[in-house]
Amino acid sequence: MADTNHSTVTEFILAGLTDKPELQLPLFLLFLGIYLLTVLGNLGMIILILLSSHLHTPMYFFLSSLSFIDLCYSTVITPKMLVNFVAKKNVISYEECMTQLYFFLAFVISECHMLAAMAYDRYVAICNPLLYNVTMSYQICSWMVGGVYGMGLIGAAVHTLCMLRVVFCKANIINHYFCDLFPLMELACSSTYVNEVVLLCLSAFNIFIPTLTILGSYIFIIISILRIKSTEGRFKAFSTCSSHFSAVSVFFGSLAFMYLQPFSVSSKDKGKVSSVFYTTIVPMLNPMIYSLRNRDVKLALNKLFQKKFHV
Repeated sequence: MADTNHSTVTEFILAGLTDKPELQLPLFLLFLGIYLLTVLGNLGMIILILLSSHLHTPMYFFLSSLSFIDLCYSTVITPKMLVNFVAKKNVISYEECMTQLYFFLAFVISECHMLAAMAYDRYVAICNPLLYNVTMSYQICSWMVGGVYGMGLIGAAVHTLCMLRVVFCKANIINHYFCDLFPLMELACSSTYVNEVVLLCLSAFNIFIPTLTILGSYIFIIISILRIKSTEGRFKAFSTCSSHFSAVSVFFGSLAFMYLQPFSVSSKDKGKVSSVFYTTIVPMLNPMIYSLRNRDVKLALNKLFQKKFHV
């Protein structure tokens, strides 16, 4: 079989976050700590939801899926980034680079749509509470989660196939800490016009559609909350959405800053900073946001500790 990508580059070198030697160790320790917190937080959230029967609701079903996505795409990126801080030359083969690109995109796209699904769940819970158990049945929730992963896998496949047709012939230093679309296109010897069009179209779809779903859901949620006469009722309704809204703001803000701009005006350094937010900071923050600001999670955690200490 003939080689399908015609690339003469067989490996890439990841430049990393910084080339300053004095910052390598502090950054290694910082991101190692962040990654450990991410793993513990998201794994802990998944286990807590599995073990606590009163958390077996659609909201927490989606939350456990979100934790799984955060854990996975952080694991796709962070370990390789940590290697860059301690290795003189962080080499990644062409095949490994394309694999990392695919799984990173699959999980990031999935997170966009998962946050939209969670917003819809909150809309149904607050605006149509009497129909909630019917509308958000286990079967429907399973189909929604399956659709979320399906869009992630298909979107990532389209981007990766477009990248496989790009020719890399001379330059092989990726000015980033992982294999992302913009840094790879900067190294291309062939035209990347198709890649840029596909990137803008799919990025618009995967950011704007979930954003519109989230905004639409929250507009109806706010209208419903304002109709509640008691202050306590309003606070309770708002508290169920505040943690989700916080997570959405951080994730979509950094993602839109990175991908919803023309390729020619994207800044390398700004891109790295933005990428750090949604690849390392957001996966660490999500379990904290949902645990610290959620009464049900706190209650489940307390019950679990009490049960463990009484045994």
